[in-house]
Amino acid sequence: MLRLLRQGPTPTGGASVLTLVHAGETILVALRRSQNARRFTLRVRFAARDAVLTMPKRASLRDARDFAQRHAAWLASRLDRLPATIPFAHGSVAPLRGVDHMIAHHPDRRGVTWIEPRDDAEAPFTLCVAGQSEHVHRRVQDHLKREARRDLEEAVARHTGALSLPPRGVGLRDPISRWGSCSASGSLNFSWRLIMAPPFVLDYLAAHEVAHLVHLDHSPRFWKLTRRLCADTDHAEAWLSAHGAHLHKYGAKAR
Repeated sequence: MLRLLRQGPTPTGGASVLTLVHAGETILVALRRSQNARRFTLRVRFAARDAVLTMPKRASLRDARDFAQRHAAWLASRLDRLPATIPFAHGSVAPLRGVDHMIAHHPDRRGVTWIEPRDDAEAPFTLCVAGQSEHVHRRVQDHLKREARRDLEEAVARHTGALSLPPRGVGLRDPISRWGSCSASGSLNFSWRLIMAPPFVLDYLAAHEVAHLVHLDHSPRFWKLTRRLCADTDHAEAWLSAHGAHLHKYGAKAR
């Protein structure tokens, strides 16, 4: 079994990949050279579902491989503890605004996607998907993206209005290492996966990035403004620290 459950593109920019074998199984480890690294550092990234070995710029690939192989058992153990991915498929459960929804495919029904109540305390709603089975994944993801855009546009408009700033458009991405970004030109981008988190988390991220329109840093002035816009800032930060990476386990295509 290939342990890296979420495959990404082949690393670029001088990075390469080590292939290790441990207990008869293959482990892929991305190599990254760093000017600042003084030693080898091996880690498993929860959200990306991969393994990365950071190495000093002048270290040899042989030393990197030896280091990774010595820690293969530890690496295998950490990868084994990653939670199973959950596809957007019939019978799967995925959250929407922090509430679990059962995905149900209705091939004979008209429409695209819609929500129905469900008599189940753990997953009280059904996300219904019409059409052919091969379209279920895309239609669920499209539904989540539409809802994310709607909520984020409302939140951004509310927070920019509170600061008397002009309206801003919202871009949707699927980054691994961040939930939102604000460019020097004022472009705001967010992870569409925020729609799966409780609403106060999405609202906080909108406030966070809008605050960057005033302070493009993380200075005390920035945090003061963010907390002024969103009283749940600390609560949302704690939620993201504890649960944010889990949002990346949803949406793996069924094979």
